[in-house]
Amino acid sequence: MSTHYYFSWFNNSFPEKLVHCLHKDIQDRKSLVMISAEPSGYTGEQMNVEDILECTWLNQANLIFDEYHFIDYRTQKEDARRFIQGASVILLCGGDPVLQNDFLEDYELSKVIKNSNAVIVGASAGAINMAAKWLSLNDTDEVESSTIYDGIGLDHFAYESHSKRDYATFVQGYLFPLSEEIDVYAAEQESAMRVKDGIIEIMGPVYLISHSKIQKLAETL
Repeated sequence: MSTHYYFSWFNNSFPEKLVHCLHKDIQDRKSLVMISAEPSGYTGEQMNVEDILECTWLNQANLIFDEYHFIDYRTQKEDARRFIQGASVILLCGGDPVLQNDFLEDYELSKVIKNSNAVIVGASAGAINMAAKWLSLNDTDEVESSTIYDGIGLDHFAYESHSKRDYATFVQGYLFPLSEEIDVYAAEQESAMRVKDGIIEIMGPVYLISHSKIQKLAETL
């Protein structure tokens, strides 16, 4: 079974204990494949990996790869699938989760990612799309105007990560209707979840919302 990391957002760099875990899990460093969450937002021939903030987190953690591939609408579909199939680590970048979700569907990448043995990492929007389901509030906090999306489904839970939301927002209950259907892990900034062999480990402020009840999870990572 593959190892999955769900990151909220880090304002500077990875905490030391997270770096230690990543080094332990990422032994194969041949190829890092990054999937954009702004897939139409770039122009030019090639993306400079140094411009991708999530990539700088890995560089600062001394996780350096032989090859780097950045996938967006400039990438041919066949190349995107080939890159993913050969990846050591797949990184779903932060940005707009809806645009990334649409891109994954357009390029038929979800099944390829799900079948990969790579370590799979998502940051913010990328982590949201790794989960089974997630909630888009359509720029409001009104549940009536929300949309539930299907993610890749690497793990059977819903995930919520938005830098401007925290416990005070989560407890207001906009995620409660979804939590009646599936467990929701709601993350503040500077947090991470590691899922390996079905075991979930937590670092930083993460809350489990299940059947409209919310609890802060103890750190185990």
